[in-house]
Amino acid sequence: MSENTPHSRDRTQRFLFEEADIRGEIAQIDSSYREILAIHQYAPGVSRLLGEFMAAAVLLATTLKFEGKLVLQVRSEGQIPLLMVECDSQLRLRAIARGAQEATSDRFDQLLTGGQLAITIDPVKGQRYQGIALLSDDSLASSLDAYFKQSEQLGTRFWLACDGESAAGMILQQLPAQIVSDSNDRNSQWQHVTTLASTLKDEELLNLSAPELAHRLYHEDPLRLFDTQPLRFQCNCSRDRTFNALKSLPVSEVSELLEELGSITMDCEFCNQQYRYVEQDLRDILEPDGPSTLH
Repeated sequence: MSENTPHSRDRTQRFLFEEADIRGEIAQIDSSYREILAIHQYAPGVSRLLGEFMAAAVLLATTLKFEGKLVLQVRSEGQIPLLMVECDSQLRLRAIARGAQEATSDRFDQLLTGGQLAITIDPVKGQRYQGIALLSDDSLASSLDAYFKQSEQLGTRFWLACDGESAAGMILQQLPAQIVSDSNDRNSQWQHVTTLASTLKDEELLNLSAPELAHRLYHEDPLRLFDTQPLRFQCNCSRDRTFNALKSLPVSEVSELLEELGSITMDCEFCNQQYRYVEQDLRDILEPDGPSTLH
């Protein structure tokens, strides 16, 4: 689990336009991003793409109004078969690019050829929801823009960047009419803020602070900036979860593994944490009618 230092920028910051029904959020990820890369040792193109997905997942998670998690996932026919980021409502995230050991490209359309994007919202209480869309050939940001254009009546735009050392992103979202009700005025304001945002360079998004970015883009627009919210890498794997995974296997299979290996070790693919079980630990599985002995 990452620990934010005084120099870490693992955080998000929200801002509102005082004279328009538009909100923005900026996410910047440094140490948590590097911690995930240190675990997996991805190629540069994969690392940068994973950073963009992390920034996007954090931005999407800031929109959650309940306790739960958001999963941003792509399955593709390209060099990365599966890329997934989980971020919960407390902005704890983990990420993985599965099967990407042979990936060599830096191009989005080659890494995620024919990709299908899934956004899953999984509340602690309530019904799970999933939206699915095809990826564009251009970028994750353009894919998310297209997804929200199809599924939402209110405008949503993304800007994402990653240089292999840090990742960052910005989201702009229209809000229901409270300040401005005229549709032409609302459209004009939306066009204004998104046009200015489109002048943003990747290096600015990565290197400037959120207040500096907001001032750089919107110094002529009245803004209200909110307090920053910390984010961090944290895996939610546990001994209980891996035990339950073993419990789902046939008893004969668990018994054969124990007899062959002497113990069973399960690795978390997100954080590389190992969970080792010997026969005594697995008596609940091997002898389901006996007393519980899990340690």
